[in-house]
Amino acid sequence: MATVTFDKATRIYPGSTKPAVDALEIDIADGEFLVLVGPSGCGKSTSLRMLAGLEDVNGGAIRIGDRDVTHLPPKDRDIAMVFQNYALYPHMTVADNMGFALKIAGVNKAEIRQKVEEAAKILDLTEYLDRKPKALSGGQRQRVAMGRAIVREPQVFLMDEPLSNLDAKLRVSTRTQIASLQRRLGITTVYVTHDQVEALTMGDRVAVLKDGLLQQVDTPRNMYDRPANLFVAGFIGSPAMNLVEVPIADGGVKFGKSVVPVQRDALSAATDKTVTVGVRPEHFDVAGADSDQGLAVVVNVVEELGSDAFVYGTATVGGESKDLVVRVGGRNVPEKGSTLHVVPRAGETHVFSTSTGARLSD
Repeated sequence: MATVTFDKATRIYPGSTKPAVDALEIDIADGEFLVLVGPSGCGKSTSLRMLAGLEDVNGGAIRIGDRDVTHLPPKDRDIAMVFQNYALYPHMTVADNMGFALKIAGVNKAEIRQKVEEAAKILDLTEYLDRKPKALSGGQRQRVAMGRAIVREPQVFLMDEPLSNLDAKLRVSTRTQIASLQRRLGITTVYVTHDQVEALTMGDRVAVLKDGLLQQVDTPRNMYDRPANLFVAGFIGSPAMNLVEVPIADGGVKFGKSVVPVQRDALSAATDKTVTVGVRPEHFDVAGADSDQGLAVVVNVVEELGSDAFVYGTATVGGESKDLVVRVGGRNVPEKGSTLHVVPRAGETHVFSTSTGARLSD
C-alpha cells in the first residue's frame, strides 16, 4: 500500500494559458479513500489522469509512496484504474477480462485463475465468469471492471465516475459495495465524481475543486458543518444551503423582521455593510401561522418525501426576490401559495464575506 502526494501539481493544456489544475496540494494517507468532487470542468478528472500518467505534469510533482512518479509511464506506477464506461473486451469472458492484465504480465494460468476466482467471490461474480460482457447488466459490468483492478493488487485504485452509467437505485447499492470493498482491501483510493452526495457518503475525506483550484479538503462531516467559502457551502449538501445577503444589525444580522444572533467575531471581521448568511434547509424554524417574525416565504412547490418535505418558496430580502428551500415535518406540510414565516436556528448559521466569499464564522 502507499501514500499519494500532489505537490503543487499543475497541468496547462497546449494552447491555453490558464491551468486546468493549478498547484494542487493534497496528501493522501495510506489506505485512505479520497474523493475529488466539483462541477464539470473543475479539473478533477485531469488531476486523476495526472496521477495515472495519462496527462503531463507541467509544474510541481506527484509521488506514490516514496517514489516520484511525475514523469513515469502509467505501466510503471503500480496503479489500477476503473473507468466510467467499464472498458471491457466484448469478445472475452468475464474471467478473461479480469485476468487479462496478469496474462500480459506473464503470470501463470493457475495463479491467474486463483486470483480471478478470489476477486469474483468478493464481488458476487462467480456464476458469471464464463459469460461475455453483453450478457451482463450495467452493475455487473462495473463489478467486472472492479475485479480487473483488484486482481492486479495495485498500490492505488483510481476511479473516474464509475457509477455515472448506472440507474439511481443501482448507484446507491454499488457505491455501498465499493466503499465496503475498499475498507476491506485497505488500498489507497482516489475517486472522482461530480455527485456531492456520492462524495459525502463514500469518502474518508473529500476535496472540492473549482476552476482547477482546491477549495477545501476535509472529512465529509467537517465540510458539511464548516464549509470554507461560499462555493463549498453552495456545492456540498442536498438540497443546497440557502445563501442570503443580509444587513448587519446590532447584535446580529437582520433577517426579515427578526435579528438573528451570530458570532461577534464574524461581524467584526466583515469589511462590508452586509454579510452573506448560509442556512441549510433543515436549520430553519417555522414560526406560528399568526406570527410575523423572521422571513415571509411564499410557498411555490412542495416535495413530499414521507418522513419530511422540502418547501421551495420565494422571499423578499433587501428589496429583491430570493428563492429559499425549507425542510418541514411530513405531518404538517403547507399548502402551495400559502406563506411561511421562517427564522434561522441559533447556532446553525454560517457567515461569509459578501465580497470575498471567505468564511467568517468559526
